[in-house]
Amino acid sequence: MELFRPMFASSFVRRVAFFAAAIAVAPVALSHDGTTLPYGSFLSGLTHPVLGLDHLLAMVSVGILSAQIGGKAIWTVPATFVVIMALGGFLGWIDIGLSAVEVGIAFSVLALGTAIAADRRVPLVAAMSAVGVFAIFHGYAHGAEMPSVAQPVTYALGFMTGTAMLHITGVIIGDISQHYAQGKLLLRAAGVAIAGTGAFFLVGA
Repeated sequence: MELFRPMFASSFVRRVAFFAAAIAVAPVALSHDGTTLPYGSFLSGLTHPVLGLDHLLAMVSVGILSAQIGGKAIWTVPATFVVIMALGGFLGWIDIGLSAVEVGIAFSVLALGTAIAADRRVPLVAAMSAVGVFAIFHGYAHGAEMPSVAQPVTYALGFMTGTAMLHITGVIIGDISQHYAQGKLLLRAAGVAIAGTGAFFLVGA
């Protein structure tokens, strides 16, 4: 990661500021309308976390939070999310009737944003447990789409890949921010914006 810091340093503050502003003014773009994109199953799954604002914020936030915690959390927290999300996707595929999925997803955005804004060293076990619970709801929402696609397995691989990519994006943002005082402040501001967006989602869920 050290090799990449000089490349990002000059523009990092501007990027985080833009990220925070974009979150604050972004329209509600929930993706759980029961439809999938008309192209291949893998690409449909890949874009599902990206095109849904609630999914996107949660996935990036998991990466940022893991970077704030540091150490093994950088890979164990995102990995926990991806693995448990796969389980949630299976539960959604077989339709076990999990209720309040949208509430769980909205709360995950609120909680993760709050944790980022607080900028406290969350215990690793607590972070893994929390993101594991959140991953069930996100995975279930993804899995509910699977009966409508021709290739459920490739669709699942797609949304797991998309999720991992967003986690990595969050880790990069969070890791670089730890080395700049202004970057930390802007990252906390982004956390506030994420939490506010999550609260908005929660009201509408």
